[in-house]
Formats: sequence, C-alpha cells, structure tokens
Amino acid sequence: MMKISKIEFYLPQSVLTNDDLEKLFPEWSSERIHEKVGISQRHISSDNETVLDMAVKSSEKIFETYDRNKVDFILFCTQSPDYFLPTTACLLQDRLKLRKNIGAIDFNLGCSGFVYGLAFAKGLISAGIAKSILLVTSETYTKHIHPNDKGNRSIFGDASASAIIEKAESSRDYQFCLGTDGGGAENLIVKKGAFKKDFELNPEHEFNPENIYMNGPEIFNFTIENIPGLVKETLEVNGMGMDDIDHFVFHQANSFMLNYLRKKTKIPAEKFYIDMEKTGNTVSATIPIALKNMMDKGIMKGGDKILMAGFGVGYSWGATIMEM
Repeated sequence: MMKISKIEFYLPQSVLTNDDLEKLFPEWSSERIHEKVGISQRHISSDNETVLDMAVKSSEKIFETYDRNKVDFILFCTQSPDYFLPTTACLLQDRLKLRKNIGAIDFNLGCSGFVYGLAFAKGLISAGIAKSILLVTSETYTKHIHPNDKGNRSIFGDASASAIIEKAESSRDYQFCLGTDGGGAENLIVKKGAFKKDFELNPEHEFNPENIYMNGPEIFNFTIENIPGLVKETLEVNGMGMDDIDHFVFHQANSFMLNYLRKKTKIPAEKFYIDMEKTGNTVSATIPIALKNMMDKGIMKGGDKILMAGFGVGYSWGATIMEM
C-alpha cells in the first residue's frame, strides 16, 4: 500500500557527553549514566537553532537524490514549533522551495509521532489526496529542560528526521493500532508556555513551569502496561505472528525500558533493535533515525517486515508493520 522511499536525519553540532554531565553532577559517574539509560552522548540544538532549521537540513539531504517537485504534501510532527502560528510546515514549504500547490500541516505528538505520521500518510494516499509525502519529525526538547535537571538532561537529545512516503503497488496493506489516554498528561508535561493560566505546579516539580516535568516511574508503568498488548494487537489485526516479523523497532526511550519490554513481550534479542547510544531520546525522531541506521549498516534487506511502535507523552501510542 505504501512505502518509505527515503529517510535522512540531522543532528545538531553541539554534543553533551556523559563526561560533561559527570562534571556538572559529580554524584553521577559517566559509567552509571550509560548503564542506567544506555546513552553516552546526545546532540543539543544551539540557542538560535529551531525545529524548522533542523527540518530544512534533514530534508535537503533527501533532495540530494530525490526530486523535490514530486512532493505534494508535508506532514510536520513537533511539540516545539518555531511559532504558535503560522504552521511550521508552511514555513518549511517556503524554505525548501517546494511547489505551492501542495498541502502542509503540523501535528503535535511526541514519541508516537512517526507512527501517527505514517497513519496520516496512509490516509492521504488511500484517498488519492497525495502521492509523495514529506514526513518530518523534529524536536528540541532540550530547550524545555532546566539546567539542573540531571535526569532529563541525561536522556533527551535534539534531532530532525525526514522521510518520503509513497504508494507501493506490491506492498501489503498493513493495519495500524493507535491508542490514547489523556489521563496521564500530568506525568510528562510543560505546564506553562501556551494559553492555560490557572495551572498548579506538581509538588515534585522543583523547576520552573516553563521546564519539562517527567514522572519517570509513571511513564515506565504506562509503557509496561500498554505496549506488550499493543504489539500483540498489531500482530493479530495483521494476521501475523512473532515469527513473521524480521525486526522490531520501538521508540528509543532508554535502554532499560526497551530491554524490559523486549523480555516481557518475548521478542528475540536478534530481532530487537536498540540504537540511542550516540543520540539519546530524540522523541518523534527516534524510529526514523533507527531505521536509517539499520539501512546504512545493512541490517535490513529488501522485503523485511518491521513492526514499529511509538509511545509516550500524551499518553499516546501506536504501532504498525511495514515492508522495507
């Protein structure tokens, strides 16, 4: 039904290593951080570098080998846009000098964003609205993090990933499984920044309301309670079993969580890809970055079936299967 024709990504130049964090927080060792989250470094956007700037760079890599005039829709996933308005996707159209007779829209999702973007792309292609879709996931979560928040600073990095989604005549029409539970919103949130004024700070939130707050244990519990069932449901709705899948690529949250999920869902280690050591948790960009690295390393071959699952802030989750 559809295929990912191209993937490219961009990482900011500035790098925050575990050794850097150890200097800032002497009570943590570089080795302990790596052991805990599976990350050795993460890329940090500069003060004047935005999700749009990064999206331009990841997308221009696409157009080194793909005709930009073929693009007829932009889907832009971000939770840290340049402006409340106008839509960042519209600005990206202009910056990339794409045709003007195309669609462009932003959608506000985090760690499930790439899977949701694929679902939107499927709808656009199925309806005959678009044939070539530029799906961009770009985040600068680090701009939300308080300098003294060692937990979130050890996890999150900034990145942008761009992908071309097109119709595939020979590909099977795989189904999506999506989920939402807004009751968990308070566990991963930036309280202040939009128009809601009557907020109350969580007593555990020791930083400013403009900073990101994450209740790690609750996010972990949400993931363990929902994602094994999501994997099972995705396999069932597509009439497939674990043995039919060549690779499982989950949102790269942290290595401890991923390894726990793998064991709980009984996924063979050789089929389960973990790739965040050099980038950290880049939110909606983690899955496309992992896919691109798998391609470049020759881990994937044509026709391989991949189960992708994204989950996190919202709460929001989604999964599907695609052939590469």
